[in-house]
Amino acid sequence: MIGELHAVVIDCPDIEELATFYQELLGMVRVSTDDDWIMIGDSPDRSRVAFQLVDPYTPPQWPGQLVPQQMHVDVRVPDLDEGEKNVIALGATDAAYREDDFRVYLDPAGHPFCLVL
Repeated sequence: MIGELHAVVIDCPDIEELATFYQELLGMVRVSTDDDWIMIGDSPDRSRVAFQLVDPYTPPQWPGQLVPQQMHVDVRVPDLDEGEKNVIALGATDAAYREDDFRVYLDPAGHPFCLVL
């Protein structure tokens, strides 16, 4: 092993909005906050998700590739219908793509993420 994962960093136009969205989605807590950077995690000594302020910000297009998604998060849920109801209430948008074992949504900054069984 060369190193260990410290954080996955997501560019966005509003770090507060997106950090709060993912805190609720993943059940994580705020680990640190700066003017242009917020980190969340399940404890200060474990891998984290970070949100980096980018201005100007161009959201990815999904499923198109004019502006590629570049990465996405898969979130395991016990029930897709219940998970969908909850992420829509948090501010996600339904990307209208469904398979038997996953569904695609867009976070408030337009990044795709999946709910998976």
